[in-house]
Amino acid sequence: MSDIENTNQDSGLAPLSNVTVIDLSRLVSGNMMTHVLADMGAKVIKVESPGKGDELRSWQRQGVSTYWAAYARNKDSVCLNLREPDGLDSLKNLLSNADILVENFRPGTLEKMGLGRDALELINPRLIVVRISGWGQTGLFAERGGFGSLIEAMSGFASMNGFADRPPVLPPFAMADSVAGIYGASVALALLHQQKSNQKPSVKEVDLSLFEPLFSILGPQAAEYQLTGAVTPRSGSRSPTHAPRNVYQTKDEKWIALSAGMEGTLVRLFEGIGYPEGLKDARFSTHEARLKNIDALDGLIQSHISKLSLDEALDFFKIRDITAGQVCDIADLISHPYMVDREMLVETQTAEGPSLLIHAVPYKINGQRPAIRRAAPTIGQDNDQWIAKKLGDVNE
Repeated sequence: MSDIENTNQDSGLAPLSNVTVIDLSRLVSGNMMTHVLADMGAKVIKVESPGKGDELRSWQRQGVSTYWAAYARNKDSVCLNLREPDGLDSLKNLLSNADILVENFRPGTLEKMGLGRDALELINPRLIVVRISGWGQTGLFAERGGFGSLIEAMSGFASMNGFADRPPVLPPFAMADSVAGIYGASVALALLHQQKSNQKPSVKEVDLSLFEPLFSILGPQAAEYQLTGAVTPRSGSRSPTHAPRNVYQTKDEKWIALSAGMEGTLVRLFEGIGYPEGLKDARFSTHEARLKNIDALDGLIQSHISKLSLDEALDFFKIRDITAGQVCDIADLISHPYMVDREMLVETQTAEGPSLLIHAVPYKINGQRPAIRRAAPTIGQDNDQWIAKKLGDVNE
């Protein structure tokens, strides 16, 4: 584990150091998008309302804004009242030399603020505007509120998640928002590259719903329904495409996750559990047969694993090169050798006082992990820097 670094990085580790992002969003989706860009070195200016600021600050544990600490690092905070002419003028000044604008208001709000596409063309024709909403800027549900839980329910995710004999299960984190945020960063970077090479740029608007990105990662649901006319039932930790794939309990009441869909892996698995004739058994000889007889197959595997401790089970699978691993919770991960070796946690200071662990930048460039340049800001911490003069002057 390492502390947050307050130093400038090599430009190769901060490829967006010359990019400025204005973030008008609240809660998770926009913050996830600008979190990704800020970690890449972009100057992200978070515009917050007077008072409580971004609602993400209110997601607290024991009085500490843990989500804000994790997803607002590397960002600046500017406090503006956008309902007042002075606040709106300050925002326009910021936008005049920015590269990307991110907002997640209800559709039409930007236009009511006098910041529709035509107005933004006059302010800054090179601007990329990412408009995040629950259901999109147009269409049947455009005016409907779109929190992630609704999208996770309606997209098909909840219906796939959980066990067939139990209710559908929503995810315990902001899945729809997070997926949309990562999509938004990807699209914005592609458009940014295009804008910088365009001799006659024009404002590019990205209509990004929470629904469509989440639906897109759920696999070929539509194609399979079209072919079969059947909805695939919830299967818990099992896979609808191959077997065995499940979690199994050890004798010390820990859990092992196993995925062994490849034939070579199955040979080693059957030999290891003392059933070398497994692939000759008609119940387990093909993908289709194994899926049909999954209860019997899982029973064989569970019977063997239940005789082993967690450490013994991990050794068993490692020796045989079988794709299996421990089901970890955060208590396991905090000191896990893999996490420590990869330096995947860093210390950050919070406005409320305590120093907390947060995730490091989740990739390396040429073997180096980009540093986290600064802790999450307090409300309006950077007003003096950004509001005193135009953005272009500050960048010089």
